[in-house]
Parts: sequence; structure tokens; C-alpha cells
Amino acid sequence: MQFHEVRFPATLSFGSVGGPERRTDVVTISNGYEERNSPWAHSRRRYDAGMGMRSLDDIETLIAFFEARFGQLYAFRWKDWSDYRSAKPSLDISAFDQPLGVGDGEQTEFSLLKTYRSGAYDYSRPIGKPVNGSVRVGLAGVELVQDADYSIDFSSGLIAFTNAPAIGAEVTAGFEFDVPVRFDTDRIQTSIASFKAGEVPNVPIVEVRI
Repeated sequence: MQFHEVRFPATLSFGSVGGPERRTDVVTISNGYEERNSPWAHSRRRYDAGMGMRSLDDIETLIAFFEARFGQLYAFRWKDWSDYRSAKPSLDISAFDQPLGVGDGEQTEFSLLKTYRSGAYDYSRPIGKPVNGSVRVGLAGVELVQDADYSIDFSSGLIAFTNAPAIGAEVTAGFEFDVPVRFDTDRIQTSIASFKAGEVPNVPIVEVRI
């Protein structure tokens, strides 16, 4: 995958709008009932970066970033300010925020996940772009030491333990993360006159699978 391990300026993404989308096929049958099916196992996020532009310097930064990514060619990291932590916004990140799995005495690699719960239902989202320096890992209720007990691939979200977790030992983690995205347009159209009049450019951003 063509990916640049660089984050879109967080000061610009702060003012953006966007969030998750799902694809659902809905068929209404002859008796009025519906049949619904989703071809996507995971949601996909979309954003509009244009809403974060506040000055002509911001526009210059946007154009430079767009050119350096060759438009849609190279994907990049994006900070979703509404959802970028393993813990609730009011809580500190801990090594026990998110369950990743249970040891079987042989498996040494676990992928980062974030679980969204509502009532009796939940959805586990793969996290492939953790933020360097933010990850904390726990095993059976004890926080481990990075490099001594485990290593992290920050480009894929994969945790590799030095020794396989024992049978029944719960693996947990806490972290900040970025969303892998690309520009969803081949052009950036701006007008200084329009921008000074309060109009902002449309800069669509879409999440990519990694």
C-alpha cells in the first residue's frame, strides 16, 4: 500500500467535520417487510478538511501537504479529534482500556483493537496506526514494559510479546491512534477572495483499508 507515515497537521484537522459511515443494502419485499445486509465488516470514516482552514497560511499548508502526497496517490495519518483515544475523553489512558485477546501459551502477536459497546451489543475496530509513545500494554492485570516485555509496530498496530502470554491471561492495551486516510479528490480549488469572504474550500478525506 502506498502510505506516508506522516500526519495531516492536527491544527487543521481540529476544525474538520466527519465521522463513520456504514453501507447497508435494504430490500423491501412484497409484504412490506425489509431485508437488510451489510457487505462491510468495518465502518469507514469520511471528513472534510476544508472546515479547518482559518487563514491563508492554513491554505498554503494544505496545498503543500496535498502536493507532497501527490493528491490521492499516497495515504497518510489523520487525527480524528472526536475519536482518537482508547479511553473516554474524561479519563486517562491506561494499560487496561481495551481487551485484545486471551493468551493460549503459544500466540505472541496481538493486534490493537477498540471496542464500541451499546447495551448488549459491541463492535471491535482494528487499530492500525497507533501514535508512537502513547501505547501501554497490560497482561493479566499487570502493566508491562515496552521493549523488555513486548515491541510495537507503529505502522500496523501489531504487538509482539517477548514471551507468549500464558493460557487464560487477558491481554489489554491503552493508546492514542490515527486514522489511515487519503484525499478523496484530484484537485484543491481555492479563491483568496472567497476565503476572505468566509467561504472555505471543500477538501474531502476518506479512510483507507490497511
